[in-house]
Amino acid sequence: MLTEPQIARLGMTIGLGALVLYMGFIIFQIARESQAGRTGSLVLFLVLGFGVLGFLSKSIIQWVLEH
Repeated sequence: MLTEPQIARLGMTIGLGALVLYMGFIIFQIARESQAGRTGSLVLFLVLGFGVLGFLSKSIIQWVLEH
C-alpha cells in the first residue's frame, strides 16, 4: 500500500513529466504556426525550454543536497 507522500511524489513525477511534454508540444506548435524555420525553431526550443531546464536543475540540486 502506498502512503500519501509516496502518492504525492508519484503524482508530481508523472504530472510534471506530462506537463514538460505538453510544453514541448506547445513550443512545436508555435514554431510551426509562425513558420519559424529550422533556426527559429531551434531558438524557440532553446529559449522556452531553458525554463524547464532550470526547474529540473533545481530538483536535481535539492535531491543531491538531501542525500
